[in-house]
Amino acid sequence: MLPAYALADEPAGAPVVLVAELDGIVSPVASEYVAQTIARAEAMGAACVILELDTPGGLYKSTRVICKAILAARVPFVTYVAPAGSRATSAGVFITYASHVAAMHPTSSLGAATPVSLGGPVDSTMARKAASDAGAFIRSLAERNGRNATWAELAVERSVSVTADSALALDVVDIVAADLPALIQALDGRTARLESGPVELHTAGARIETFPMGFRLRILDYVSDPNIAYVLFTLGTLGLILELYNPGSILPGVAGAISIILAFYGMHTLPMNGAGLLLILTAIVLFILEIKVTSYGILTIGGVIAMLIGSLMLFDIGPPSPLHGDLPRLSLQVILPTVALTALFFGFVIAKGALAQRRRPATGLDALFDAEGAVRSPIAPGQPGTVSVLGEIWRAESEEAIATGERVRIVGGSGLKLKVQRAAGPAGGSPPVPGR
Repeated sequence: MLPAYALADEPAGAPVVLVAELDGIVSPVASEYVAQTIARAEAMGAACVILELDTPGGLYKSTRVICKAILAARVPFVTYVAPAGSRATSAGVFITYASHVAAMHPTSSLGAATPVSLGGPVDSTMARKAASDAGAFIRSLAERNGRNATWAELAVERSVSVTADSALALDVVDIVAADLPALIQALDGRTARLESGPVELHTAGARIETFPMGFRLRILDYVSDPNIAYVLFTLGTLGLILELYNPGSILPGVAGAISIILAFYGMHTLPMNGAGLLLILTAIVLFILEIKVTSYGILTIGGVIAMLIGSLMLFDIGPPSPLHGDLPRLSLQVILPTVALTALFFGFVIAKGALAQRRRPATGLDALFDAEGAVRSPIAPGQPGTVSVLGEIWRAESEEAIATGERVRIVGGSGLKLKVQRAAGPAGGSPPVPGR
């Protein structure tokens, strides 16, 4: 959370400094949040924007979107690698270099900006192209803001990192400040080079206003966690299957559709492995086929194996690297229970289906087969009579003559007419309930 500061001594009409906080991976949610912060600062005429940054890295595309927004801003943008112990790794280096003023907490660090593919291994040519593109981009940012371009290229090419004091000495950042008030004091009188021209910062006695991430973005940021996206995808799929097998249930279908949409949003912002997703979809198909096809559990076993392997591959971003060393990964503590619960769910459905197939029908003519009843009016060959069976009166025919009061057993029928034959045992007894 952003720190709270007393504003009692601030004079009316004091300049405003808008403070935002980005703690986590750089994603489309983060880029939208930064854009909203800049728009808010421009609308309120803030003296500057301060972004408190603590990130292990993120998506290169989102990083470039953030850098473009900073470069186009009509208000000075300050990146402050804070609080204590924070770091701006990989994508954070680009954001820091793009800022009009770069600052660090004394115990923070900066560096390791080598681009690494998040979708799996790439050949050496593509790796060189990615490194070359990233190197050219960060050099242009360094030259624009008058910072150390040589160190920036080393951060990209060799994944070097630097402490706050070293960064200040190397002209990588402009300020080292122990807290936000100290930073605001140090900013006063500095000149920021905006696209529209140089702007002198006047932050003395500034009023600090925080700009937290909105509810919508917090929800989207939450579902961008691979573990949450994976669970939502699984639950959404199960909900849609329940709705398809029980049309009109409504709740499973609505909940499933919402979960699937949120899951796909999360997967869109994450380095997803297509083969892993395909294996999970294959597993779901196998589970559904098990309900329709008698495979004696083979399809279920195959589905469990496919789902487990697919889950392990779904967000397979390789070993820790400078770009995504601490990016959230799909945890085994989430995978194993989810796969087990999914298998149990389909196992329960399959068991219930098999039990229903073995159960005697409870309605229609099939439910009356082999049941016994009593003759209400005489039956003769070619002359149907009536019988009472299971509390109902039916027309009945037989190939033998059966008198009123005798017991009969149902052996068939069509439409609303039963076919019966004389039953063994005393007449007048109560007919047995089928299945007992």
